[in-house]
Amino acid sequence: MTMHAHIVGTGSAAPERVLTNQELEQIVDTSDDWIIRRTGIRERRISSTERPENTADLATAAARQALETAAIDPAELDMIAVGTVTPDRQFPSAGCMVQEALGANNAAAFDISAGCSGFLYAMSMVHNAIRCGAARKALVIGVERLSSVLNWEDRGTCVLLGDGAGAVVMVADPKEGGLLSTHLRSDGQFWELLYSYYGENHVPTILTSLDAKPFKLRMDGNRLFKKAISCLTEIALEGIEHNGMTPADIKLVVPHQANIRIIQGLVRNLNIPMEQVYTNVDLYGNTSSASIPIALDEAFRRGRLSPGDNVLLVSFGAGLTWASAVIQWSIPAELSGQESAVTAAAHAGLGLT
Repeated sequence: MTMHAHIVGTGSAAPERVLTNQELEQIVDTSDDWIIRRTGIRERRISSTERPENTADLATAAARQALETAAIDPAELDMIAVGTVTPDRQFPSAGCMVQEALGANNAAAFDISAGCSGFLYAMSMVHNAIRCGAARKALVIGVERLSSVLNWEDRGTCVLLGDGAGAVVMVADPKEGGLLSTHLRSDGQFWELLYSYYGENHVPTILTSLDAKPFKLRMDGNRLFKKAISCLTEIALEGIEHNGMTPADIKLVVPHQANIRIIQGLVRNLNIPMEQVYTNVDLYGNTSSASIPIALDEAFRRGRLSPGDNVLLVSFGAGLTWASAVIQWSIPAELSGQESAVTAAAHAGLGLT
C-alpha cells in the first residue's frame, strides 16, 4: 500500500526579547526608515542566556506544540529531523537534544545543515522515509539562533536576522494528498555569497545576555538578492508544474522570510497576488531554517489554511541551496486553536489583528 506523508500538527516558538529597529539605531549606523524600506523588517526576536532559549529549548517548545496539535505522544515518533546551522554544540546534534527533552526514545534523530533551506531539506528526508516505509510518524523542525553568529558591527547583516523555531508532525497515511512533492537544489560555486568565518563577536551593550559564538556571518547582499529571486522562481515553478498545476491552483504561498523585496519579486514572477502570500518578516526578521515553519504555523492558526488547499513552500539559503514543496493541506481548521500569546501580542502591536 502506498503511503502519503500528511502534516497533522504545527508549532512555533520565539525568544521573549524583542529587538526593534529603533534599538538597532543605537548599535550601528542605520535607521528604522531604511530597514523597513529595504527589508520590510520592524523587529526581531533575540535569545538570552537568562532564559531557557538555546537552540534545543526553542526547538523543543515548537515540537511540543506541534505534537499537542497532532495528539501524538513523543514515544510514537520514528524520526526527528532538525534543520539548523546554529546548534548548541558541534555534537551531539540538536535533534538528539530535542529527542532527550521530549522523551522520544524510539526515534532516530539528526540535523541537516542547508542554510535557510534546512527545514525543507529535512522535510524532504522525512517525506522519502515515509514513502518508502522507513518511518510512520516523524517530527520536522527548523530552528536558529542567528544572533549568536552575527557581526553586530556589520549594518548590512545584523539588521536582518533573528531567532526562533518552527515544527511540523508528519505521519504516514494511505489517503492521497499531504506532501505532494519536494524539490532540492544546491550550487557550491556560490558559497562565498553567504558564509560563516572564525572571529570573536562584539556584543552590544543592550544585548549583554547574548550567547555569542566564535563565528561571524558574512554576506554579499547585492549578488545574493539577484540570485535568490531567480532560484526561488525556478524551484517554485518546478514544484507547481511537477504536480500538474499552475500558479492559479496555489491557495497560499509560504516563502522563506528573508526580505520583503525578495518575496515580492518571487510572487511577481509567479503572477500570484500578495494577498495569497503569508509573510511575517516584519515581526521576526530572517530566522533562516525556522522562517517557513514559523510562518506556516501562524498561517494555520490565523485561519489561512483549510483541508484541500494547495500550499507552496519555497526557500533559498547558504550553500547556495534552494528548495520547494507542494502540500495539499490536511489539518482541519478546528484544530488550529488560538494563536500563541507571543504572536497575538506582536500582531496587535502592529495593528494587524
